[in-house]
Amino acid sequence: MGHLPKQTEFAEMDAIEQMIRESSIPQKSMSHQIMNKIGENKLTRSSKQKPNLIKRTALVAAAAAVLGGGVIGSGFVSPAMAATLKQIPMIGVLFEGTSEEALQTAVKQGIVSEPNLSVTHDGITLKVASLLYDGTRLSVILQREGVNLPTVASPYIDKDTVIEGDNEYLKSKQIPEKDQVKGYIKWPTLLVNGKEVGKGQAMYGDEPRLDNAYIVEMTKDLNLPDQFELTIQANVTGVKETFEFKVPVKVEDKSLVLKPDASKSDGKFSYTVKQLELSPVSTRLVLDSKGEVPSSAEQTGDYSASMVYYELVDDKGNVLNPSKFDYFHSKPKTEYHVDQLYSPANGTPRSITIKPFTLTVKNKDWSVVGEGKGNVGDKTYLKELEMTIPVKP
Repeated sequence: MGHLPKQTEFAEMDAIEQMIRESSIPQKSMSHQIMNKIGENKLTRSSKQKPNLIKRTALVAAAAAVLGGGVIGSGFVSPAMAATLKQIPMIGVLFEGTSEEALQTAVKQGIVSEPNLSVTHDGITLKVASLLYDGTRLSVILQREGVNLPTVASPYIDKDTVIEGDNEYLKSKQIPEKDQVKGYIKWPTLLVNGKEVGKGQAMYGDEPRLDNAYIVEMTKDLNLPDQFELTIQANVTGVKETFEFKVPVKVEDKSLVLKPDASKSDGKFSYTVKQLELSPVSTRLVLDSKGEVPSSAEQTGDYSASMVYYELVDDKGNVLNPSKFDYFHSKPKTEYHVDQLYSPANGTPRSITIKPFTLTVKNKDWSVVGEGKGNVGDKTYLKELEMTIPVKP
């Protein structure tokens, strides 16, 4: 049986499904069509059920197919930023929503680099175009060169993976290697000082904002040193040799990590901030919540409250935008573990305020009131649950 990346039983499979179905993706995305092709069966599971192996594989493949359409985010690059990015052109997609000052700081500290390493096998060249590591996330962009190449990410399912049932769509993707179209990049492997980095918390796939580019983005539980050798191993369909790169990584000053273990409660609902990380390129919030979600007067009858979301605001009133926004079209759970990336603050703020809020949803179809045209929906802020965390570098 094919070996799939290890992931926490149901949570990670759910995360992949939610990333495809529920993330803020452009309306013309093919995500829903891809998901419908996977099968009509619902992907809900009880705690006693065993995850369906092939559905997980299909979800990962679908996630790769839609990656970049809104999961990593989109933004406007200012003329000043564009001028800065001329020095490191391939890195621009990793810094949307980031200030020029933050980018310059990241380059100076070694957080981002443009290794410009390339390997050629059988007429196809792969190049490590850009690399980012700030202690919070590890991102690599591979750029591919060759003649008459297909789209970048491989659509194929490993031939040793067992397909349950009669899913013709999945079977159509289980093509013998000798018959696969040449030129697709398979799921790469990353090693730090010779030890493989877990794939369970990673996103892989086409980077549509760049020609012939493939992105790997790891954002959770990295626990990597300030200095290490990164080995990137990638395989391409129709090519026997493995493309291997060794990149020295050295970060002068990683992200500022705060562990406040601070809680807020309204008597029924509470949350505890476990960790807050700040770097020149991102902000990360880790928290646990418990209890019944508070409801406003407008969230009764045919309407109800969504799960609780968290807005971050620095001491100057600047809102730090999430890298993605997930919609959960179901009744909120009573416990959540949130691990979310946001845009960076401009410099080191004196404090970060967490402003919990809910969205108003229609009970009949879980659609969000006010969603659309760049708006995630009508927000109901829970002022009694606001929390301000001082930042002490």
